[in-house]
Amino acid sequence: MVTLAAVTSATAPLDVVLPAPEHVAPDPAEERLAALYSPAWGTAGRHVRVNMVSTVDGGAWGPDHLSGSINDEADWRVFRVLRALADVVLIGAGTARLEGYTALERPGGITAGPDDRAARLELVLVTRSGRVPTALADADRPPLVVTGAAGAQVAGDALPADRVIAAPAPGDPESVDLAAGLDALTDRGLRRVLCEGGPHLLEAMLRADLVDELCVTTSPCLVGAGPGRIVAASVPGLPATPARPARLAHLLHAPATGTLLARWDLHDPVR
Repeated sequence: MVTLAAVTSATAPLDVVLPAPEHVAPDPAEERLAALYSPAWGTAGRHVRVNMVSTVDGGAWGPDHLSGSINDEADWRVFRVLRALADVVLIGAGTARLEGYTALERPGGITAGPDDRAARLELVLVTRSGRVPTALADADRPPLVVTGAAGAQVAGDALPADRVIAAPAPGDPESVDLAAGLDALTDRGLRRVLCEGGPHLLEAMLRADLVDELCVTTSPCLVGAGPGRIVAASVPGLPATPARPARLAHLLHAPATGTLLARWDLHDPVR
C-alpha cells in the first residue's frame, strides 16, 4: 500500500461506477472530482461531511495503528479534493495526536470549488479535556478547540481566547455539545465542515444526527482481528444507535488497485 505521506502527484485513474460509468483521469486541478463532491447543504445552513477509510474486513487502521497504512493514491486524490472544498477539518484531539496532525494548508492546484470558501482551512479539535498537542498549540496558526466548561479553562491556558469555543453539554458541563460547537463554527462563517474522525467522534456525531454525508474509502486489503471499526462507542455503556438508511450518491473505483470510494447521503436517503 502507498501511504499519504509517500504520494507526491495524482497518478491514480478512477472509474465512476455510479451514477453512470465514467472515467476520471488524473488532473492537477481535479475539476471533475470537485464537481462530484460538491457539497449539498444540510441542516442549520451548513454541510457536515465525514471522510473515513476502512479495509475490506472492516479495519479502520493498519498493523501500525494508523490509518495512513491502509491508504493509497486513489484515496489521496479524494482526500485532497475534500479538503480543498472545506472551510474546516474537524478532528478528535486523540486522533490528531496519534496521527500527527499539524496546522493545515488548503491543498494547492485544485481550482474548482465554491467562491465563498473560507480563505484559510481551519483545523478544529474536539476535546473533552481541553488538552491540545504541544506542536499544534505552539503553531503560528493554532487550531480552534471545541470543548466543555472545564476543558475551556485548560485550553485557554494554551491558546488565545478567540481560538477556544466552549460548548458544554446540557446537564453535563464536562462533556461537549457537538451541535452547539458546530453552530459556533457556522456563526464564524465556517459552514463546510469536513470531519476526519476518529471513530469515537464519528459515533458521537452520528448519535446526535449531525452528519449530512459519509465518504468511505474501502481499501483492498484485510488486516484481521485487532483494528477497530470506523465507528466506536464514544461513551461506554450507551445503548446502540438505531440503524438508519443511507443513499449511495456515487461510487468510484480505482481499476489499478480495486480501491472503492463511496459517498453516502445520510440526510436525503431516498429519492
